[in-house]
Amino acid sequence: MRLRKVLSVCILLSATLASSAAQWYAAPQGNPTNPGTKKEPWDIASALDGKQKLSAGDTLYLLAGTYKRRPEALFEVRLAGTAGKPIYLRPVPGARVRIDGGLAVQTPSAHVWIRDLEIFVSEPVPEKPISPGSHPEDLKRPWGGLHMHGGKKCKYINLVIHNCNQGISCWKGEIDPEIYGCIIYGNGWLGTDRGHGHCIYTQNDEGIKRISNCIMTCKYDGTYTMHAYGSSQAYVNNFLVEQSIFYDKGPFLIGGGKPSKNIRVFANFLYNVPMRIGYTAPHNENCELRNNLIVNADLDIVRYKEVIDKDNVIIKKGQDRPKGVKATLLPNRFDKNRAHLVIYNWDKTEIVEVAANGFLKSGEKFQLFDPKNLFAAPIFEGTCQAGTIRLPVKAEFAVFVLVKGR
Repeated sequence: MRLRKVLSVCILLSATLASSAAQWYAAPQGNPTNPGTKKEPWDIASALDGKQKLSAGDTLYLLAGTYKRRPEALFEVRLAGTAGKPIYLRPVPGARVRIDGGLAVQTPSAHVWIRDLEIFVSEPVPEKPISPGSHPEDLKRPWGGLHMHGGKKCKYINLVIHNCNQGISCWKGEIDPEIYGCIIYGNGWLGTDRGHGHCIYTQNDEGIKRISNCIMTCKYDGTYTMHAYGSSQAYVNNFLVEQSIFYDKGPFLIGGGKPSKNIRVFANFLYNVPMRIGYTAPHNENCELRNNLIVNADLDIVRYKEVIDKDNVIIKKGQDRPKGVKATLLPNRFDKNRAHLVIYNWDKTEIVEVAANGFLKSGEKFQLFDPKNLFAAPIFEGTCQAGTIRLPVKAEFAVFVLVKGR
């Protein structure tokens, strides 16, 4: 009887805790004095800055539209959830939410899950090259992007970041983040010296920075897809980069002037993108690279004491290709209806067959989208037959976002 009473109390307590999670709303024309309901939503600035009554476990739904302010183009995030009860920031179901500017995650943010947002800057990039350097005075547009300064164990999921001066900045003060499923393209500007503005610029020491299932490509020479880099005073430690796609332009670098340690790079796909692990440091400690495929470029591992280099395939420009097709479907951990698809069409056949078992059922419909134009109409629609999908792919390399059931 005593055990039964204890169990009843635990169940009641669990139900009470679960029911305490609240749903709040913000809108482009919301007001900080509103109650935060769907009919009377908050503004996004006060909600993200911790000035409203968001608690651990709550969800802040953003209503459809474009969220923009100037001259402070970045909305600051200061929200704190817990490991068991994160705070969720996402669009209302089916809505397209655009942040015209960006987000800056500051202390004391913790256990915040930000997902499914589009982040961009509407002011045009200068048509002609401007002054050299990383912060030219004649770059008259907001910086934009996602900037992580002080969050702990936050997740950044399925974000689309484009046309900013830089895609993501993830600094030492951001502890144990996960950047997952993000599509980053078209960022930066052209200076008289070179291109500027990377997909991801990051440094790290404490905890692990994890980057998974992303798609990245650059617009200008001189910019990097993955730029984990720092001077002899900066830390570039404890990175895990896995199952991501880097293509067309923008080298991949993890390394700097200070010795690095605990670098892991697993099962990534690169095309026209070289990978370098280690930079100018006199020595580095340990790195592990497994199952990466690099085409039309090379892999350099520079001055590491301990190296695990296993099952990586490097096919340089002009080198003989394998036969057939290598197609890999990367299902999305947070969205059961979405996957990234990367294809190496060695024979350049016009129709490619892709095994889709485990993601698509026979007879289930799907759509393909261009990662650099995700909100446009699909570029192809089809139906899975006997666990296989057939796609028109003429080039040697292709990358798509595949969505099922529409």
